Amino acid sequence: MRIGILTGGGDCPGLNAVIRAVVRKGISTYNHTIFGFRNGYQGLVSQQAVPLTLDSVRGILHMGGTILGTSRADPLREADGADRVKEAMEIHMLDGLIVIGGEGTLATAWKLHTELDVPVVAVPKTIDNDLASTDRTFGFDTAVNIATEAVDRLHSTAEAHQRVMVLEVMGRHAGWIATHAGIAGGADVILIPEKPFDIVKVARHLKRRAGLGRTFSIVVVAEGAQPLAGTMEIPEHDRDDYGRPRLGGISQYIAAEIEQRTGIETRVTILGHVQRGGTPTPYDRVLATQLGIAAIDLASAGQWGMMAALKGAEVAAVPISEATSHLKTVPDSLYAVAEVFFA
Repeated sequence: MRIGILTGGGDCPGLNAVIRAVVRKGISTYNHTIFGFRNGYQGLVSQQAVPLTLDSVRGILHMGGTILGTSRADPLREADGADRVKEAMEIHMLDGLIVIGGEGTLATAWKLHTELDVPVVAVPKTIDNDLASTDRTFGFDTAVNIATEAVDRLHSTAEAHQRVMVLEVMGRHAGWIATHAGIAGGADVILIPEKPFDIVKVARHLKRRAGLGRTFSIVVVAEGAQPLAGTMEIPEHDRDDYGRPRLGGISQYIAAEIEQRTGIETRVTILGHVQRGGTPTPYDRVLATQLGIAAIDLASAGQWGMMAALKGAEVAAVPISEATSHLKTVPDSLYAVAEVFFA
């Protein structure tokens, strides 16, 4: 078989491990020919394909980012995008396509499969861990480790200066990173998109801590956290080329409110893209490898329209449509664990 592979959306630790697994098993076990498309769907419609060999994936397991590059391009948003996708499949005589990506990338993959009859297999990828139908996405563990280390480091400087430190982490619609890093790092407040917050209650809690002799506090906030309606004004976000709000910076407004309401000096740290970069953790390398192996197995068996997903300790096949049917958000039971320490 001749198989294409691409990585779409934001970069994520573990992408290269997936590519390596697909190529290694695809060539060594199935004798397939593998092509990698540059920069996600953008490379597909512009036919920027490179042959992937055993040599080309040697030594990439530990590398962050993606050797293929990525973009948020969506071919179906272009007038001739559908025709160009079909043309790329025909020119390279591809039997199928393996798409690695998050919600947007996989939603497009499902449309390519159902509307254009493109044979597609998917691999879920997002540091936010918010894709449905898989228990965990690779990249999440790395992001949590980076965020937790930041909380640990902020503890010492917060204590030295008797400050409140506000740490902003990624999490557009789901607060998995904030919740896990906050619990693991011993944060005193965790604010996530699933739970609109009352800044008055946040400030009261921090002021109470100070009154009890706790000379510093750590607040972890997801970038998509929102205040309860009417409790705090936040300016409208700019939007990117695809209409999505450009998040980042809510911690600045939260910190200003905290300092004003408590009188405690408050500083902000925004991790931003640091969470996406660098070497994936061992857990993410193993998970990404498992998913890559499963993806090439699915493609080889002709199980198109399916996604490799983690179910418990095993990797299973689920329809791509299930992964994009809804966002997987932080459950009340997990947030309740965190609330024990700051409610």
